[in-house]
Amino acid sequence: MHTVIIGNGIAGVTTARFLRKGSDARITIISAESPYHIARTALMYAYMGDLRWSDLKPYEDDFWPKNRLDLIQDTVTGIDVDAHTVDLLAGGRMHYDKLVIATGSRPNRFGWKGEYAHGVQGLYSMQDLSAMESATDGISCAVVVGGGLIGIEMAEMLRVRSIDVHMLVREPAYMDYLFSADESELIHQQIRRHGVHLHLGTELDFIETDDDGRAIAVITKSGQRLDASFVGLAVGVHPNADLARQSGIETGKGVLVTTTFETSAPDVFAVGDCAEFRKPLAHGGRIEQLWYSGRRQGRALGRMLASESGTYTAPLFFNSAKFFDLEYQTYGDVPPKPTDQVTCRQWTSHNRMIRVAAERSTGRILGVNGIGIRLRQEVAASMIRRGDDAALTPDQVQTLLFEPEFFRADTKQIAESLSS
Repeated sequence: MHTVIIGNGIAGVTTARFLRKGSDARITIISAESPYHIARTALMYAYMGDLRWSDLKPYEDDFWPKNRLDLIQDTVTGIDVDAHTVDLLAGGRMHYDKLVIATGSRPNRFGWKGEYAHGVQGLYSMQDLSAMESATDGISCAVVVGGGLIGIEMAEMLRVRSIDVHMLVREPAYMDYLFSADESELIHQQIRRHGVHLHLGTELDFIETDDDGRAIAVITKSGQRLDASFVGLAVGVHPNADLARQSGIETGKGVLVTTTFETSAPDVFAVGDCAEFRKPLAHGGRIEQLWYSGRRQGRALGRMLASESGTYTAPLFFNSAKFFDLEYQTYGDVPPKPTDQVTCRQWTSHNRMIRVAAERSTGRILGVNGIGIRLRQEVAASMIRRGDDAALTPDQVQTLLFEPEFFRADTKQIAESLSS
């Protein structure tokens, strides 16, 4: 039995690891990005000098042969679902008994003039990191387009090298589709405190280039011109489903799969960012594009391939991030503002905030956000799954907080704020 996995990101590699735990099958992982799996979430720290490039590999080089995982650095150009083969760019054809498509995401592009100029790019792959190293060498000014998590990472990376950075956010507040006005304001303060020029409610019109095709400025839709030798595009990603689509496998936005990750083609599966579930999952979405969900999906698929049984159940939603020095965690469902069905309560102290969402009719907790303060993941998840009352007691607050020893939170005051 030969299982071929296209893509060595977190979903593909986790699938291979858990398949190996339960099976002696031959496993081949094919990726054009790099010979080895790299920690994509750590790319920024290599650029900033906190990690060496070699530190981006979570596993030592001998991990792969020890676990009998064959690695091929190449591009898969086509899949013959009838013959059960994949074609490789370097030449040759490889047979599979089971095929896993784990091709991840691709950065969005919106047809802006100059979006493919030298010095204009996103940040997703090792190649992007290398290109950013080259394009920002010796420059003094840059613009980051987009207000998501990658955008703020790129801004931080550039500021570490003392590059003057302007950040364009289309919405009137940073991630206002996710954060409350108070949460967004905390992030605005962090961005500005680190020397980034934040432009809210501002959209890119086009990128100005010189005669050599290099970026020199961005022009906003209001006509403002901002010098930019580098332009970071951080306007979201979409499932990388082109290979599947071109091979006749059914796709929507992503590669369409069941809760056992089966595609429309026999013995072909899709997992991670590129996969789109045919029916909404428990959280209402069909596509999960987070590192945590990629790992969970890979674990589930690896076990299924080993035992040929099981199904995928979406976890309670969780994510974490850093906005410069400001840490953020979210659990469950916390809308940006109250609704007819959901009420929100919050505690705020300087640059720390906890916001709790509750079902209006019952008062049960639906989700919790922590900004500038650490929460215990297992405690938050248990509270939400049990449907605890959102009016937390001081003891519950004490259990929920995960803070350094030198920080002493006023749990009574927090509980009172979250109960009002």
